[in-house]
Amino acid sequence: MSEQTRRGRAVRWGVPIATIALVAGAIGAGPVIAAVQGDPVLPERTAAQLLADAVQATESGLKPMSGTVMQTASLGLPGLPEVAGMGGSSPAALLAGSHELKVWYGGEDRFRFALPGRMSETDLIVNGDQTWLWESETNKATRIKGAGQAGPEHDRALPAATTPQQVADEMLKRADAATAVSVSNTEKVAGRSAYQLVLTPRDASSLVKEVKLALDGETFVPLRVQVYAKSAAEPAFEVGFTSVTFTPPAPDNFTFTPPAGAKVEEKSLADLGRGPEAGQERAEALKGELTTVGEGWTTVAVLPFSARDLTGPAQQGGRSGGQDATAVADALLKSAKQVSGAWGSGKVIQTKLVSALLTDDGRLLVGAVTPEKLTEAAGRR
Repeated sequence: MSEQTRRGRAVRWGVPIATIALVAGAIGAGPVIAAVQGDPVLPERTAAQLLADAVQATESGLKPMSGTVMQTASLGLPGLPEVAGMGGSSPAALLAGSHELKVWYGGEDRFRFALPGRMSETDLIVNGDQTWLWESETNKATRIKGAGQAGPEHDRALPAATTPQQVADEMLKRADAATAVSVSNTEKVAGRSAYQLVLTPRDASSLVKEVKLALDGETFVPLRVQVYAKSAAEPAFEVGFTSVTFTPPAPDNFTFTPPAGAKVEEKSLADLGRGPEAGQERAEALKGELTTVGEGWTTVAVLPFSARDLTGPAQQGGRSGGQDATAVADALLKSAKQVSGAWGSGKVIQTKLVSALLTDDGRLLVGAVTPEKLTEAAGRR
């Protein structure tokens, strides 16, 4: 994997949680996936060996499997009780609470994600050259043209379709000299014996206390990821399997026929991810202007942004997603603290795992770091 590719993927991990919190575009009550302690049954392996095993497992791709994933987020976002419309599978709803995802994977061109809501379900089904997006809430089936191979485009089709493998892949990139690593071999996740890697950032300016990765004892596939904040005893973010089987799923899991009476339409992948035109153009422009300060656990993402950008998509006529984004942004900004320094002035928001600084000169700085680290980064032009 090229250094450029690794850097790009690391950037995608470095800011998604903060970006979701501020732009509501996916991290308490306590974990919903219990780790059952038992007698050690797995061969002893060093931390270095397990790190190598885990990297190989994530980079070699998924094995045929099926299972149920539970994601729990307890960021401690200020002001969220004021936000309406937090139910269902909207991006705003994924900022807190627990959400279930069902996964079937038969290969790069045969997979299915199902994201249940309270009274609905959203499914992405890929079977060779046939790709469908089914939304039961609106009784709508969309045939996606030009699809049929796994990739980031499909990830965008199903909001927050995050698996332990995807999260672990990004976390492992931070296990460098600035990380203390320990290991145990007594975990049980989804009924399977597992090793557990514990990654602890050494830099005091990181808000992450530790990350626990549970790796399947047979396949070394990540089964669970828990991210702990320094300010809490329970995980601030957790994603893991509650059940999993490493055998090829039955073929009928990948077949789909629109139900009678369903609205059927056809779109391309580009059409599916397209929002209001002005908002889409702004988002594309921001991609090319994003820069980073620092590295590893204390990476800070910097991009040109203003309070107006937070409400733009909804004002452009976006549906509930844009309205939720604006409501979340408004609630967060109301709780923000005014700060200033030689770099200028702005508003800072801190959650358990992420801090964000919106400067008056039109910059957004986000990272899993203390507010002091953000203001330090703001001083670097």
